Amino acid sequence: MQPTTEKKNLLKRKVDKAYIKKAISYHRYLELINSFLHEEKSTAPKYSDTLAQYTRLNIARMNRLDKTTEIIPEFKDTIVQINKPQTWLVLTEGWCGDAAQIIPILYKAASLNENIALGFLLRDDNLQLMDMYLTNGKSRSLPKLIVLDENNNELFNWGPRPVILQELFYHLKAKALTDDAIKEEIHKWYAQDKTVTIQIELLQILNNIV
Repeated sequence: MQPTTEKKNLLKRKVDKAYIKKAISYHRYLELINSFLHEEKSTAPKYSDTLAQYTRLNIARMNRLDKTTEIIPEFKDTIVQINKPQTWLVLTEGWCGDAAQIIPILYKAASLNENIALGFLLRDDNLQLMDMYLTNGKSRSLPKLIVLDENNNELFNWGPRPVILQELFYHLKAKALTDDAIKEEIHKWYAQDKTVTIQIELLQILNNIV
């Protein structure tokens, strides 16, 4: 089973350096969504009490994962072997539950190697870039990780979820479950997996380019 990536696409894309310049750090991203939440808002362009509630839950999730997530040895070995500059751009939104489950492990991994520059972009402020990375050619699904080389050429992209979880999502949608029921099952999966599947998928991809 192959990771959720477009690496097989032979036509590699080049990302405008303007996106890299405007990307913010993990800590600035946390500050940003917290500042919105203090005003009972989310990062969404339009006010939504529901999205503000999701944001509050996501901050708690990220804080917990920052404290508890552990890098598996194989993933650490792969990360530290990266010997050329890479930029990891992440398209995200503060209200996105999947992003909250995934972003902390990306931050911990990138922190292991000075060759990796990690930056975050809000999807709704960068739709032109997002539309280059649609899921199944139609969905602006989050999060989306875009990995670039030193010349801003795409090495691969990954997201919005691990393969097995994306298949579970499609299965639940086919059963016509409510959105709340689907979210509950997805977050239950994340809690049980403890980011291990995400790490394995990324190390498999990175091992092909390191």
